[in-house]
Amino acid sequence: MIINSTLKSSDILTGIKLLPGSQFSENFKNLLDAGSKTSGVNVLEAMLNSLMVTIPATILQIYFGSLTAYAVTAYRFKGRNFMWGFIYAIMMIPTQVSIVGFIKVCNLTHLYGTFWPLIIPAIAAPTTVYFMKQYMETGLSLEIIEAARIDGSSEFATFNTIVLPLLKPAMATQAIFGFVASWNNLYTPSLILATERDKMTMPMYISALKADDKNRDWGLIYCGLLVTVLPIMIMYFFLSKYIIAGVALGGVKE
Repeated sequence: MIINSTLKSSDILTGIKLLPGSQFSENFKNLLDAGSKTSGVNVLEAMLNSLMVTIPATILQIYFGSLTAYAVTAYRFKGRNFMWGFIYAIMMIPTQVSIVGFIKVCNLTHLYGTFWPLIIPAIAAPTTVYFMKQYMETGLSLEIIEAARIDGSSEFATFNTIVLPLLKPAMATQAIFGFVASWNNLYTPSLILATERDKMTMPMYISALKADDKNRDWGLIYCGLLVTVLPIMIMYFFLSKYIIAGVALGGVKE
């Protein structure tokens, strides 16, 4: 991908190249000027749109996923097993099955064509709940929670100040997965933002660049793909130290 972003479109079509070319600056300039192919939206605006969706969605997914997993792990209540089974069952339902009803709800709530339908549903992330629950069962000591309650700590204070810091490695891992999934999501934004082309995200932007079959510039497209991947790489390198720290901590035995 990096090499192809430095080549001309004609060079890319002739076969795989192992050495970079000298076309990157031209491809990047064309990428910035590609608004005519993408309803007037440039790559910086598309990236800003993606960040406006992805960052809050990732934060909501991690926080509320951890909160739900904590409730299922730390509390004993009627319906606990049913609740966990329900969450587990939702993991089996693909997005495509519920998308028609989802769009109807967006229309009824006047959220269609906005970023909110791409952000708010991140609160309910059953995969994140499942992962965090599995981590808590082995990495969270309930005795610490009991000690905090005895000391007079409220339930939310205990979760925010004691439990969350202990979950940093698991949260970092899920943050990477959640960020990548939201950032690369093309299916849902293409339906929700179909009438608002000025709000197109990066996957929609790259898809628009590829839509012109007759004048498709592969150097431009690969340059766009490279720009799309950069935030994901930054996210990984930023959070990888927490994952490594968690692995090292888990390897220490008394």
